[in-house]
Amino acid sequence: MTTQRQQVTVDVHVILERDGHILLSLRQGTGYADGLYCLPSGHLDPGETVVDCAIREAREEVGVIIDPGRLRPATVVHHLSPEGRPRVGFFFATDTWDGEVVNAEPNKCAKVEWVPADVLPSNTVPYTVAGVRLYRTGTGIGIHGWSEPAAT
Repeated sequence: MTTQRQQVTVDVHVILERDGHILLSLRQGTGYADGLYCLPSGHLDPGETVVDCAIREAREEVGVIIDPGRLRPATVVHHLSPEGRPRVGFFFATDTWDGEVVNAEPNKCAKVEWVPADVLPSNTVPYTVAGVRLYRTGTGIGIHGWSEPAAT
């Protein structure tokens, strides 16, 4: 009998930091998590590294250019979506970039907003909340959305 390996979607998230605040985008018109805040983020493209993806997503979504040497690994989240789809999210952080933050995708984003890193809006994507919390507590890797193991 052949066992099928788990297939996961790889997501990359960018935490832009400024004066104790982080940048969030309010999703709209995407059909997924509309009305919720998230970090600049996206799926890893074929042949792309996670670092290249972080740089691309920041440029595409909020118009900034990040030097790869200025990205810090923040945390990794093994996430299980409410629909039961596994994902792995690589979160990076930086406080240095070139250009001014703008809403570069107004067809997918209602607005971008600097929010206190320790008080995220109540309408923030739970996966985003988990990644930011893990980063802020210095936790290198965590899980989110998976059931706790049964007690024995």
